Amino acid sequence: MQEVAHKNWSPTSWKDKPVKQLPEYPDQDRLDKSFETLKSLPPLVTSWEIEALKDKLANVAAGKAFLLQGGDCAESFDATKAPKIVNMVKVLLQTSFILIHEMGVPVLRVGRIAGQYAKPRSNDFEMVNGEEIHNYRGDLINGYESESGIRMPDPQRLLEGYHKAGLTLNFLRALADEGFADLHHPEQWELDFMQNNEYYAEYEDMVNSITKAVRFVESIAPDTFSTLQKVDFYTSHEALNLYYDSAQTRPVPRKKGYFNLSAHMVWLGNRTRDLDGAHVEYFKGINNPVGIKVGPPYEIDETMKLIETLNPNHEAGKIVLITRFGKDTVEKELPKLIQAVRREGFPVVWSSDPMHGNTFSTDGGIKTRNFDDILSEVQSSFAIHRSEGSYLGGVHLELTGDNVTECVGGAKGLGEKELQHNYETFCDPRLNYEQSLEMAFLVAREWKKSYS
Repeated sequence: MQEVAHKNWSPTSWKDKPVKQLPEYPDQDRLDKSFETLKSLPPLVTSWEIEALKDKLANVAAGKAFLLQGGDCAESFDATKAPKIVNMVKVLLQTSFILIHEMGVPVLRVGRIAGQYAKPRSNDFEMVNGEEIHNYRGDLINGYESESGIRMPDPQRLLEGYHKAGLTLNFLRALADEGFADLHHPEQWELDFMQNNEYYAEYEDMVNSITKAVRFVESIAPDTFSTLQKVDFYTSHEALNLYYDSAQTRPVPRKKGYFNLSAHMVWLGNRTRDLDGAHVEYFKGINNPVGIKVGPPYEIDETMKLIETLNPNHEAGKIVLITRFGKDTVEKELPKLIQAVRREGFPVVWSSDPMHGNTFSTDGGIKTRNFDDILSEVQSSFAIHRSEGSYLGGVHLELTGDNVTECVGGAKGLGEKELQHNYETFCDPRLNYEQSLEMAFLVAREWKKSYS
């Protein structure tokens, strides 16, 4: 069990530190009321689930499993609807089953879901029609529409975020527990537009293989495999709005320390990992497994101090180190980081985020990512870990189960001119359903080159 890092820590001790990526709320009284209300509401997850996830992450760190962390760049309150949630669960299930089938190891599913409502921004304000207004920072903080009143940080959104997360979790658990992930009916997993993909024949063979395996297992032990109908899903989000996360952080009976009970896992962003900052102060007191995004600009020594600060007991399964260097930088930077972590003896889960370092804008000003660039960083990351004798145990992807047109490339060769056909994201571009399944096949191939 992770011990509280120092005796003066509390869920709100971060308020005494410099805070980044959190705009000032205009009405302190309203903020205080929303915060106190959120503190009084039931937790969204349990400490048992959090500890179970940490145990499974320890297996990943030991090279015995693989972590698939994926979902929306930023969830929208308006998208808390059954079809959106179903498609997200479907794409996470199918990508995980591809990985399991191809790699032959357990795959841990952690969604960027039920709480990923806030996003960092480079600037606090932007100019719209000659007026300076707040930048959009995700539905947990303000609205997307470009009007000054809607863009004003609103503490009521803390409560709306909690309720939307609760609705999402409720439906997510119902789908995962009863039938939706049933291995007796894998033919239901596909969506029609996968059929034109070059990997469709392999996908169909995989589905047939799973069907035969299930029938064989049930023929020899018909009453002992109810788990074939159920899967485990865990939730995660970037703990960016510390009012939201600290309000749901509390002790639980008969256990030491504090748990953030708004998600199973939270991560520290690339822009909020200052050792003396508010976010690190908050993170060092919670028992949840935590992710650390690492990418330019960063310092090796500072990163080692950060890992030590967040995991002074060197607890396995506590730290997921999520590298995001970009395809042009990963070969230079990742080996040094692996060597430093090994030198310090830190038991981290290594995960690759090939999305955030490979974002660019088209000539028309549309933010996008190229499938080949994403794959290039994945391939380089596996090769580097293989060369260093290290285990790359996960990928961190921004993806959706919807047929959006946000990332160029993939087997269908989506071009820049097609981006406007169905570009839905408010923030960063995501792999669509077909690109996600294709990426799963290719990730599995790279893993097999390194570890099979």
